[in-house]
Amino acid sequence: MTATHSSAAAAVASNLLTPAERELAHEHLHQVQAGLTGAIKGLSAAQWNFAPAGKWSISEIVEHVIFVYELVEGRIREQLSSGPTPEAGRDNALIDAIVIHQFPARLAKFPAPEISKPSGCYATPAEALARLAKIQARTAEYIDTAGNLRQHVLESAPLKAITKGVRTTMDGYQWILAPSAHAERHTKQILEVRADANFPV
Repeated sequence: MTATHSSAAAAVASNLLTPAERELAHEHLHQVQAGLTGAIKGLSAAQWNFAPAGKWSISEIVEHVIFVYELVEGRIREQLSSGPTPEAGRDNALIDAIVIHQFPARLAKFPAPEISKPSGCYATPAEALARLAKIQARTAEYIDTAGNLRQHVLESAPLKAITKGVRTTMDGYQWILAPSAHAERHTKQILEVRADANFPV
């Protein structure tokens, strides 16, 4: 093996996920799923569809969460392998931490893109949770079976917004973490709806 081939192999190997990273992704997915499930399971129809003035109902929030999970899943599977390679010296741990800890924060509000705005397609929490469980099961499988998730990056508007343009791309691992972090953010929004003075009993 030439020195050039050795360097290339070392670079690829250095970008492979560690067992600890895979475990973290699974744990993050599980915790967010449990939190979201606990926030909506057993809601009455009135509670499910209650919308505070000028805000989304819980049913609309959950529909938006599911849409983003599916949108990101499709993007990872269809576009990631053709994305550019990460820049030299990229700090994966820092970007992982931004996704996990800053994406769920609700101190800064961002308008949802028009394409992701809900239409009221889930009649009950059970229906939404069944769809969500299927998506998250596919994600959990992908965490274990996908190839080198650190090998390519794609532009990320949320990361760019949060870091004010300092960081602009996420690798495959970070894209897997992002929908769960997004779901955690909206679970907090669901709890805000439930805390509304007019929330149905």
